[in-house]
Amino acid sequence: MRVCLFGGSFDPPHLGHLGIAEYIRDELQFDLILFIPAYIAPHKVKYRITSAEHRLEMLKLALKDRPGLELSDLEIRRRGISYSIDTILQIKKIMSLRSDDLYFLIGADSLLDLQTWREPERILTESRLLVAARPDFSIDNIPENLRGRVKFLANPLLDISSTQIRQNIKNNHPVQQLVPDSVADYIARNGLYKN
Repeated sequence: MRVCLFGGSFDPPHLGHLGIAEYIRDELQFDLILFIPAYIAPHKVKYRITSAEHRLEMLKLALKDRPGLELSDLEIRRRGISYSIDTILQIKKIMSLRSDDLYFLIGADSLLDLQTWREPERILTESRLLVAARPDFSIDNIPENLRGRVKFLANPLLDISSTQIRQNIKNNHPVQQLVPDSVADYIARNGLYKN
């Protein structure tokens, strides 16, 4: 079984997240793309983040009727700061996966910061790193010692960010083209991101 872990805050989940997940599922023939929302992302400790319950509910709605895309609440249940290496090791054990069958998806911007993560070398040995292209990204910015150890994706570039969506909502601008309709409805019903 080939599994790809897709971690993040997902605050909120958007069409960019879903687009990249469906792209790699189809192009790289994964059996499962596992969305894993962080309880607290290490690089966002000082930021206010929407409750885990709301983020889980939005992801459930976003992933509904999308074969091969599933949600794991592992980091939410574990609580505390969500370190990627802990999640990789836990998923490997739970699912009895070898390092060659477990992939970990990050954005190109995150790859630039990988050396600041907890046990970056172990992340590279315990899983295979997939790097999603981002607008204005150049492989020339990546340290040479990493280039041969990760797989760069030729994914479609969707210039959507959760930050942009939260700002749109705060400014009463539409988000219907940025998130699934079910997520937009949930955000409106629960008054999220208004302040």
